[in-house]
Amino acid sequence: MMNKEKIKLFLVDDDAVFLKSLELEFLDHADFVIETFATGELCLKKLSYNPDVIILDYQLDGIDKTAMNGIETLDKIKEYNQDIPVIMLSSQDKIDVAVNCMHHRAFDYVVKSETAFMRLQKIITTIFKYKKMEKQLSWYMDRM
Repeated sequence: MMNKEKIKLFLVDDDAVFLKSLELEFLDHADFVIETFATGELCLKKLSYNPDVIILDYQLDGIDKTAMNGIETLDKIKEYNQDIPVIMLSSQDKIDVAVNCMHHRAFDYVVKSETAFMRLQKIITTIFKYKKMEKQLSWYMDRM
């Protein structure tokens, strides 16, 4: 997938400056197709585009106080397709927040910091190594 097709990446964050900087970082370092969304609701409307990975802010209420939060959005994404890897992103460096995200089937949790982009890159690489291993295992099991 990574060799022939561009990775479809959804970025969801209500902080417009952070969202744009994250988008630019990904575009500068790899060949992605990126969709950005300021709310979870907007992201959910585009799930039929079948993103390979979603990076989702935990809060999501900076623009609209009635907007879905990240956990509610994560739950809806998993209802739509449980196989879409979702990486939660938050400025909260609290273990209970991270654990809550994992209980809701997030692939990983990243704290917004100066090292967040590098961590996100490593996680996305891990996701695609895992998917490649799953395909190889499936191929092997089909031949048994």
